[in-house]
Amino acid sequence: NMYKFTRGSIPIVGLGGVSSAADAYAKIRAGASLVQIYTSLIYQGFGLVTQINRQLPELLKRDGFAHLKDAIGVDAKK
Repeated sequence: NMYKFTRGSIPIVGLGGVSSAADAYAKIRAGASLVQIYTSLIYQGFGLVTQINRQLPELLKRDGFAHLKDAIGVDAKK
């Protein structure tokens, strides 16, 4: 796990298989401070970005995080 190895000292980009807010959130919880989408953007259109931006705060709130930065790497710390 790169996040655990670097102790969160470098930015990690989560990519591959991101087609929803839940997918992006999983990458963030694993240690990504940035999330890249491409293929799903081609298939779903730019509305996907809006959808992720709307749903991500709901996921953070559900899990008790006030800020996105608080969720980065939480699963890697277990």
